[in-house]
Amino acid sequence: MRVLSVEAVEGSVVFTVRSGGSSATCPRCGVVSARTHGGYRRSLMDAPVSGQRVRITVAVRRFRCVHEGCAAVTFAEQIPGLTAPFARFTPSAQRHLAVLALALAGRGGARVSTRLGLEVAKDTLIRLIRSLPIPASGTVERLGVDDFAFRKGHVYGTILIDMDTHRPVDVLPDREADTLAAWLREHPGTEVVCRDRSGAYAQAVVTAAPDAIQVADRFHLWKNLCEAAGKTVAAHHGCLRAMPPEPGEPELETAPPVPIPEAAPVPERRLVTRTRERFAQVHSRLDAGLSRSAISRELNLDIQTVRRFANATRIEELLVKAENRSTKVDEFTDVVGEMWNSGHCDGAQITERIRELGYTGSERTVRRYLQTFRTPGTSSSHPGPHRRGAPTAPPIPKPNTISRWLLTHPDHLDHDDTGQLAGLLEQCEHLGQLAAHVRSFAAIMTNLRGAEITGWITAVEAGDLPYLTSFAAGLRRDLDAVTAGLSLPYSSGAVEGNVNRIKTLKRGMYGRAGFDLLRARILLAR
Repeated sequence: MRVLSVEAVEGSVVFTVRSGGSSATCPRCGVVSARTHGGYRRSLMDAPVSGQRVRITVAVRRFRCVHEGCAAVTFAEQIPGLTAPFARFTPSAQRHLAVLALALAGRGGARVSTRLGLEVAKDTLIRLIRSLPIPASGTVERLGVDDFAFRKGHVYGTILIDMDTHRPVDVLPDREADTLAAWLREHPGTEVVCRDRSGAYAQAVVTAAPDAIQVADRFHLWKNLCEAAGKTVAAHHGCLRAMPPEPGEPELETAPPVPIPEAAPVPERRLVTRTRERFAQVHSRLDAGLSRSAISRELNLDIQTVRRFANATRIEELLVKAENRSTKVDEFTDVVGEMWNSGHCDGAQITERIRELGYTGSERTVRRYLQTFRTPGTSSSHPGPHRRGAPTAPPIPKPNTISRWLLTHPDHLDHDDTGQLAGLLEQCEHLGQLAAHVRSFAAIMTNLRGAEITGWITAVEAGDLPYLTSFAAGLRRDLDAVTAGLSLPYSSGAVEGNVNRIKTLKRGMYGRAGFDLLRARILLAR
């Protein structure tokens, strides 16, 4: 290749080059020809240099093919390492654009490439991604499997990870057992499969790779335990009562309370009433044989709402959340109660007082809290003699708070949380049993003592904790994979990390996440 000239034109460096040879090879028949037929100029964009755009103008010659049987009458010469048929970019520029396209997709890649001196359209980058060759996946001895959402709640796919390199090896268009089984048959040699609790993946491995060791992911095991523990705490939250004073602290002598006439029953919160009504409506229609989709259409409710009510076996599971919904007043209920019981019934005055202590909510929230202590016919301006006394002691912790304490390592709790949790466990025998089971399971999981899980399951089944028993029954159905997951060092952390990476790739594609394009970015982007 010979450089004929170099000049600066409109902010770009333009090189004019031509081939140094006197002959060229026909791309169809492979015969070398030296008979020139004519020529033309073509322009290629090259990688920028020091922030300057670089354009290469190539003086191309056309040759006449000398082979009589060749279908090509004439052909254009190509300069190895610089030109390719119909290419508008040099190989160096294409490599730069490929990296940008895989990392940023169409719009983002086009914006960045323009700033770097490579002007390109977003659709060109998309076509470039689709043209890149995807390497074939060979034998994967330790395979990680998990699903991810193309469209959350509707369409899902499967990501396959090499657990040794933490790199994706393939992407499947669904999460069906037959699809994964077909892939395993085409790629024999898998010895270990790390998966979540999905029954479809377990069935696929048993069908196509029966000798492979299935490993249930410890993250999902702990997640399932947390869900069971949360439901148990919610079911037994009503067993808790106000904690007695700590031993060694003398009780303060207080004047006898002023007798308050008996008030009318406190009406239910609107959220609690609505929850009861919806629970009855959904379950009555389920008993009548209607599907959940039909119930969603008839009651004009979202399908996820219908599923939540349909999956609840008792109304108490839903009422605990409705009755214990957190508000910004919860941290100041003791101050609010003292002011209310001393005769300060105006919501504005109470709000002003607790704002001095750090309250950031609205006055309406305070009035809504005080409404539960008023009787019909009273107001803040005319409170009347009939009203309900407000609690002055701190409220019982919410179910989510108690669950968090139970599921946190004791060494990571502060002194106050540890004391409150100990008092709550003494008040409810079932919560004490739950705490013991949670801590023993955590010891088995963190120390990889999977052989002890059978005894743990037996101990749970002998108790009276239905949600935990249900969790234990699920472990028993998948006992081999659970035992392996709690014994072997393999984890699906690399799989979960790639699933999060897929979410980032999807969000950067601006609705262009077709399966072929997304699969190419997942497998090629690094």
